[in-house]
Amino acid sequence: MTPIAPHISAFLQKRLPMERGASENTCDSYAYAFQLLFLYAAQRFKIEPSALIFEQIDAPLLVDFLNHLETDRGNSPVSRNIRLAAIKSFMRYMQYRLPSALEQIQRVLAIPTKRADTRLIHHLTPDEMQSILDAPDPTTRFGIRDRAMLHLCYCAGLRVSELVTLRLADLNLQHKATTILIHGKGRRERALPLWHETTRALRAWLALRGDTSFPELFLNAQEEPMTRAGFEYILRKHTATASNRCPSLLHKRVSPHVLRHTCAMTVLVATKDIRKVSLWLGHTSIQTTEMYLRADATEKAETVKLITPPKLRSGRFRATDKLLASLRSSLLCGAKGRKNGQNQCSQNSNFA
Repeated sequence: MTPIAPHISAFLQKRLPMERGASENTCDSYAYAFQLLFLYAAQRFKIEPSALIFEQIDAPLLVDFLNHLETDRGNSPVSRNIRLAAIKSFMRYMQYRLPSALEQIQRVLAIPTKRADTRLIHHLTPDEMQSILDAPDPTTRFGIRDRAMLHLCYCAGLRVSELVTLRLADLNLQHKATTILIHGKGRRERALPLWHETTRALRAWLALRGDTSFPELFLNAQEEPMTRAGFEYILRKHTATASNRCPSLLHKRVSPHVLRHTCAMTVLVATKDIRKVSLWLGHTSIQTTEMYLRADATEKAETVKLITPPKLRSGRFRATDKLLASLRSSLLCGAKGRKNGQNQCSQNSNFA
């Protein structure tokens, strides 16, 4: 009987950040995966999460947990695979800490990932994006802040984690071309120039931000650093406002990542260069960026113009004798019905 609490604490507090150098976002993602797992297991065994033992976290339980994520929580196969990856990483760590459970661990590691459908990415049209950017009220302090956040998120194609962790020191407004230093996924940094409109929006916010002890660029109503949930709420609020002007937004689910996709499609349409899109978004591999090529119809339209299509054989359709006979019988029946109706009407008029 091996309590799981000491092992999961060592995994999250030492193994990930200290031994593997995992980022804070990775640690948070793994911790959330185990939070969901332990809540599910505790309800299953009717015990407190702190009372769980390692032997209870076996392959059948984990398969049921993964199915629970999809059926009850509505998670996609991609989210399911992310939770499974966190669990497998912990199980590989436990191979050295608990060799007596190797058989149980191997069964867990044998759980396959689930294949997901490769669908087109969702992005906004220029009119829809402009409606969202125009939604904040530029006559209020929070409206100016929201306008700057939306412009920056769209202009730089930022992930929400990159947006809320931006610091004042990462913004360079001294030169003619304003640049921003982004601390991206996987500890990768990239520097991007900003549009003049985005620079104007940021300058307006900096004039009202004031001096605080927090280095983050954007603050919430409590004068504390903006959170992921806070920005998601702001985006939902302004999307609802923009839907009055652009009703097509009512049928779309607008998330911070949709703004990132919209930025990528804007850069692709303007440059026709997938490499520049990859550099702009900070992708490790250009294969990740290829999903935007599948969603861009302009490239395919140019291909259609270059192709000489095969000729269409001309001809006229001639009905068979059986078909003509059936049509004639239908016409005769219709004519008889109309004639009988006329006779009936004449008899009724005579009686009248």
